[in-house]
Amino acid sequence: MPKFSYQALGVGGDRITGVLDAPTRGEACRQLESRQLAPLDLKEEAGTAAGNAAGAGGSLPKLNRTRLIFFTGELADLLEAGLPAQQALTVMAEKQQDPQIRRASALARMHLREGSTLSSSFRQTSPAFDDFYTSLVAAGEASGTLPGVLIRMTQSMTQLQDLQKRFTAAMVYPAFMAGACALLMAVFTLVLVPQLTSLLSKTGQQLPAITRMLLDFSGFCTAYAWHMIIGAAVAAVAFRAAIAGKTGRGWWDRAKLRIPLFGPIMESRFYAGFTQALGNLLTNGVPLLGALKLLVTGTPNRHFRHRLEQVIEAVSSGDPLSSSLRGAGGFQPLISDIIAVGEQTGNLSRSLEKAAIRYDKELDSRIKKLTALISPAIIIFLAGVVTVIAYCIVSSIFSAVSGIRSRTG
Repeated sequence: MPKFSYQALGVGGDRITGVLDAPTRGEACRQLESRQLAPLDLKEEAGTAAGNAAGAGGSLPKLNRTRLIFFTGELADLLEAGLPAQQALTVMAEKQQDPQIRRASALARMHLREGSTLSSSFRQTSPAFDDFYTSLVAAGEASGTLPGVLIRMTQSMTQLQDLQKRFTAAMVYPAFMAGACALLMAVFTLVLVPQLTSLLSKTGQQLPAITRMLLDFSGFCTAYAWHMIIGAAVAAVAFRAAIAGKTGRGWWDRAKLRIPLFGPIMESRFYAGFTQALGNLLTNGVPLLGALKLLVTGTPNRHFRHRLEQVIEAVSSGDPLSSSLRGAGGFQPLISDIIAVGEQTGNLSRSLEKAAIRYDKELDSRIKKLTALISPAIIIFLAGVVTVIAYCIVSSIFSAVSGIRSRTG
């Protein structure tokens, strides 16, 4: 009899793994459901199921964030129109133009026909359907509100994508300006200044001190350019290796939050995503403890992940979420106060939604402040560099002309 390895969520939100014997995948799902387990991942140990499920492409479909949002929105519309899940997936597999969405729909439909739940079918279809996604789908299936859950998921993922785009857009212009500054300095130092050195050396005049300093700096950069490039590359590789480990990554994630201007933006980005995701999970019926465990797995910053793990331990012991956040440390007092209000009123998810709106506005404000400050700073720096080099060139030319006049006079 085939063996199936599984990952599932228990009643309390705990993730449970194990192996069971079942003639088919559908029977394996039914066994898990009889134990009050919500399957997240179910694989035949022989490995043939995943290979067959990959289809003609030879691999599982790849759904980026944009495709995942579109897939979820389309499925929500079809289910809300009254189509059963299997028929809705059939329509998407036949009508969609994007080949990855077609393959994902076909594979999910195939797993659904074999008896899997929709959430388990998604988990076997593509890595894009992560634990967070499939847990929400499982909650929607259990409560009979799957179309509404998918609609809220679409809205939430769209908001998170917009947040990511705003953050990325805020970094593009400063990065471009910094690159232009570095390129300009390289051109002056490695091209123009050596030519100036060749010209002024023929006059035999004593050059101003600032000009000599510029020429010495240019000579050093020209002579050791490759050494500096190799050294910078070695330093970058060594730094990446140092932060690849658990300890190094934790230190770097903490250090990033202390960078002026950039640190507060990353912090606001975390709080906006955290409150929005936790509120979405609670709204869709996921228990608080299970929701926090899902958020831990989806938090890339190890500093916040460690703090959330401490929060989970406190909540598991029976402490309220607000006091657990205060006890863990590293979280803003405001978020604990907002959650405390939600706990007192019995509407925690609503308080989290309001907090998400507040932090989203705060993120916008900080991004605007960053772009307003960093662009003039880089321009002023560029102007200073150009002014110093121009002064050196002009003063050197005047000095050379004066020396020539004195010799001819």
